[in-house]
Amino acid sequence: MGKSFARLTFVPMVYKIIGLMSGSSLDGLDIAYVHLQENAGKWEYQFIHTACHPYSAPWRERLAGAPGLTASDYLLLHVEYGHWLGDQVLKFIADHDLAYQVQLIVSHGHTSFHQPARRMTAQLGDGAALAASTGINVVSDLRAMDVALGGQGAPIVPVGEKLLFGGTELFLNLGGIANVSSHGGHAGEALFTAFDVCPANRVLNLLSAEAGRAYDQGGSLAATGRVDRALLERLNALPYYAMGYPKSLDNAFGTDTVYPMIRDAMRGNVADALCTYVEHIAVQVSGAVACLKSGGESRMLVTGGGVHNHFLVDRLRGHLLPLGVTLIVPDAVLADYKEALVMALIGVLRWREENNVLASVTGARRNSIGGAVWMGQEV
Repeated sequence: MGKSFARLTFVPMVYKIIGLMSGSSLDGLDIAYVHLQENAGKWEYQFIHTACHPYSAPWRERLAGAPGLTASDYLLLHVEYGHWLGDQVLKFIADHDLAYQVQLIVSHGHTSFHQPARRMTAQLGDGAALAASTGINVVSDLRAMDVALGGQGAPIVPVGEKLLFGGTELFLNLGGIANVSSHGGHAGEALFTAFDVCPANRVLNLLSAEAGRAYDQGGSLAATGRVDRALLERLNALPYYAMGYPKSLDNAFGTDTVYPMIRDAMRGNVADALCTYVEHIAVQVSGAVACLKSGGESRMLVTGGGVHNHFLVDRLRGHLLPLGVTLIVPDAVLADYKEALVMALIGVLRWREENNVLASVTGARRNSIGGAVWMGQEV
């Protein structure tokens, strides 16, 4: 009589993670609870719950003003904001009945300083405070290791694009800063390249505030304006745009250099200022894509808050179609929470002690495992 054996089936581990992202546009804290799993080198994801917790006016002012604080006040804000992040996570967990389900929190923090030429980057949001507040393990300080290795520390999202969206060649994120990435590189090289292109929503929102609006909904005000060609030429001539990549931008480039140039030239005409800056973004993005594109027809996945600015998306399409690039706007959840999803993946890779920052993107001397681990769970 023969023996009967049960068939063993390998079930990939599902990582249940909360990713946190605070962008330079200061709209609010993006929170995504996602399931991630890897099977034979292929990663899959599922959004379970998402939310954006808007910043109050005082929090927006404090975060925007952080670079001007004294060292002691900055560190106090760092800790307070870390506890605030913990409060938001606990509220999110309660709202979605996720108690005892979240295995790890991955927090990008809010970038206050970014000076990779001096090997320094700083994100507000103390990981220890976040871990202590929630009792959940935390990964934070995601950019620091790459910068210490001589990299730009940005963009860091391309590792997620590589592992989660492998069939797409080009990516565009329209956040506070616009950045592009390519799987293939300029001459068909099989690697990821990416860089920050120009300030985007942060400057558009500052201009909208001149008209008493938090933002230009749908780009409706910009659509009524006209392009100031002289101002557009001055913006396009800024030295950053002539630099080769890898390169990345500090938030101050938008707030302290670009915005004052436009404000001084607009003479109270906000519609023209917005229209001109939308055109500037479209010109710079198309120029960046021309540098990265490997030839032939391509699809570009565009995400971030800027996808809701229909006028901006239309101008981008107009500039990119002659390059053979079709702009793809995904569903609203992926468009709004792609970065929070990728933060979750970066944290899982850190937990697994696998590379999560690509040197081909940042210019560091090697790939690296970035992120500090804080054990919030009691052993």
